[in-house]
Amino acid sequence: MTTRWLVICFLLLPGTNGAIHAQSSPNPAGSQKGIVFYESFEGNSNSDGQVMVLSSSAAYHFNEHFSVGIGIPVYFDHPASSTGAASSSGVGNVFATVRAVWKSAILNYGTSLTGTAPTGDSKKGLSTGHTTFDWDNRVNHDFGVLTPFVDLGAGNSVTDTRYFLRPYSSYGYLAHFEAGTDVDLSHSLSLTLSGYDIAPWGTQTVISRVVPAGSPGKSGSVTHGRAFENNHTTTGTASLTSDDGFNADLSFSPMPYLDLDFGYTRSIHYALNSVSFGVGVNLSSLFGKSNQSVK
Repeated sequence: MTTRWLVICFLLLPGTNGAIHAQSSPNPAGSQKGIVFYESFEGNSNSDGQVMVLSSSAAYHFNEHFSVGIGIPVYFDHPASSTGAASSSGVGNVFATVRAVWKSAILNYGTSLTGTAPTGDSKKGLSTGHTTFDWDNRVNHDFGVLTPFVDLGAGNSVTDTRYFLRPYSSYGYLAHFEAGTDVDLSHSLSLTLSGYDIAPWGTQTVISRVVPAGSPGKSGSVTHGRAFENNHTTTGTASLTSDDGFNADLSFSPMPYLDLDFGYTRSIHYALNSVSFGVGVNLSSLFGKSNQSVK
């Protein structure tokens, strides 16, 4: 609880940037210059079933500081048999991102603003029917093989991360926080260890991906705050989307254009363990369309 109030106080400080999010957390390390096309396939599995997403995106990097991008995800959901729901798939919310990064000898800083349009099917839990935004800020510093980082953010929806594809969509104001470190195991292998906290306020709405519209869901009382297992749509207080936990992720890039991820997330609030994977391909690098690195 103390962590949540610290995050909210940080957001209210004058002149302070306030946002995180692991899914779109800006990386101050820089990127390619020009147009970059990227394709990724990610998924995770837990007791609620499996959620997978195929994302296609394109970004234009003006220079080493500024870039803009757009993308579209396609979800493939396989709920656990205990929910009584059938597998489903569909287009998620189209998104657009504006990003900026700065590097210095003291700190690296990145910020991004991401907006989504309600193009997903709310009956499948792929959208809440509202436009959403997320403002994310990240700082880090290299200490040899260790790169500690802090992410702070604010938005009006709990979005997916590369570690945790959530079994629901949400709508309601919140702050989010993540802190940890990247460990450089080699030039192509790295380990990320972090803890996260989501601190909502006001009315929250959750639309389940594991209980589609018209399905009864689990019977009985809600356990561990997982209202998305019992009902398709739930509206309530901040406790509905409040969450905290920790992540571990192993990233491997055997080729300049290929990114592989294997992760684990423990949601303490939901008492939920998730294992995840990710495969990303930089199509511009693969086909030689944009191989000029930003210095």
